[in-house]
Formats: sequence, C-alpha cells, structure tokens
Amino acid sequence: MHYLDFEENIRLVDERLAEPNLPEPEITRLNHKLKRFIERAYQRLTPWQRTQIARHEDRPHTLDYIQELMPDFFELSGDKAFGEDKAIVAGLAHFHNQTVMVIGHEKGNSTQTRLKHNFGMARPEGYRKAIRLMKMAEQFGFPVITFIDTAGAFPGVDAEARGQGQAIAECIATQAALKVPVISTIIGEGGSGGALALAVGNKILMLENAIYSVISPEGCASILWKDFKYAKQASRVLKMTAKDLMRFHIIDEIIAEPLGGAHRFKKETFKAVEKALIQALDEFKNFSGDALILQRQNKFLQMDTFCQTKKKA
Repeated sequence: MHYLDFEENIRLVDERLAEPNLPEPEITRLNHKLKRFIERAYQRLTPWQRTQIARHEDRPHTLDYIQELMPDFFELSGDKAFGEDKAIVAGLAHFHNQTVMVIGHEKGNSTQTRLKHNFGMARPEGYRKAIRLMKMAEQFGFPVITFIDTAGAFPGVDAEARGQGQAIAECIATQAALKVPVISTIIGEGGSGGALALAVGNKILMLENAIYSVISPEGCASILWKDFKYAKQASRVLKMTAKDLMRFHIIDEIIAEPLGGAHRFKKETFKAVEKALIQALDEFKNFSGDALILQRQNKFLQMDTFCQTKKKA
C-alpha cells in the first residue's frame, strides 16, 4: 500500500503487523494502536490532505465500482465519428433490478492501465461517446449513473483540434435536457469542465474525501502565486472539499467514508455508494421527463443565486 505523508505512524504499525509469527496478544495490541493512529490522522483532515486522499493510487475508480455493484456491465464503445476513448468507460448494466446506463472517468490502477485510460483525462471523442449513450438511455428510458474522477479534460493539441470545448459544452447541454434521471457521484477528483461534463445530475453525490473545483490546487497556485509550492494554500482558498461544496449547495449529499479512507476500506465504501445510489434513483423514479429537466435546470440556476447571496452576506 502507498502511504501519504501524514500516515507515517500508520505505516510503521502496518509493517509491524506484517511481520511473521507475532503472538496473538501483540497482534491485538497493534490493531488497537493502528485504530488510534487512523482516527487521529483522519478526524481533522486539511483540504490538502483530502486532495492527497482523493488522488491516492489505491483509491477505487469507476471500473472498481462497476465490477462490485454492476457485475453484468456490458461496455459500449466509440463516438461513431472519430474513435474510442478509454478515458471514459460506459455501458449498460443492471443495478437493483433495473437497467441503467453507466458512464464514468477511469484513471487506471497500474502503469499499463493508466496509459491505456490516459489517466482519466478524456478527449472530445470520449465526451461525444457519453453524449451518444446518454441519448440512447433517454430513448429506452434508462436512468443514467455517472462517476466523476478526473484531473480535467485532456489539454493536448489533438484534443483542441477536434473540438474539446465544444464536446464538453454539448455533453453538459445534453445532460441538462435528458428526460431520464441522472445521478452523478464524485468518487475522487473532480477537475474543471472535464468533470462537470459528467456531473449535471438531478442529484450530485460526493464521497467525503473527494474534491471538486474549477482548477487544481497546483494550477491555482501557478496563477495566484506563480509557484506550484503554494498548492496547499490554494487547496484552502478553492473551497473544494465535500463539506465546503455542501455548504454552497453545489452538491446534494456527502457519502461518508470509513476513517482511513476509501483506499483502505474499499468494500465499506462500495456499500455506502450503493446505498446512496439506490436512494437517489428511488427519489426520482416517479418524476416525469419534463419534471426531471425542470428540477435539474433549476438546481443549477439556483447555485449562482445562492453564491451571490453568500457574497453579499
């Protein structure tokens, strides 16, 4: 397991527990000690520490949630215009006795898979694939479930040449007008328009240690202070944590993570996300198509009103 800089005590106890032939009383003592260290480290996390957790290499990604919650997932590929983009995975699945369309960023969990999925940074064909499948879901009346986990859309010249900005804008507009429920869950990083492109939901869920902002802390630091080393300060001023975003009405619900984070307690996190998705789908199951569009559009229009009110106050 990869350990973060504030997890040094946790690492030492884990290494001790991994030693062979430890007596049972020592194992019990070390487990109690490990629990105390985890609680101490995770009860008062700073925005920068949550950023580190959101980016943790062992944190579950979209394909992990799909495999655990929707094992009969059938992947659908291509935008039918240019090609396939593995940074966004999408397809049909059964989720608690109903067919859903699942779309999400995939970062990969090894050097090989990270390169394959381009670290979750999608090109225009990825967003156009999402548009195509959202429209398919609407045609057949399937709810759309999205998982957001990206540092941002791919900024390469080839992506810009193929209309990156337009593809993201069209993806946002398509979601805003869908006549089926859209449930969006931010599971790791939610970076800029690349994240928003899949996050125009009737309900926006967010894991406790995920982040969501218009720019990364490093990008913000390079603009405000002309130096990446101020990323920690930037993470505070960006108000990018789940608690901040809940306070500003940007998200609708925080999904609690076990102390120690989703990367350490994956199965518990899967169950928490599953429960939240079931409740969210049930909340909108009796909404008409027009009611879903109105609720979704009003939700995003009111965000600006709320933020302007907070500024005046």
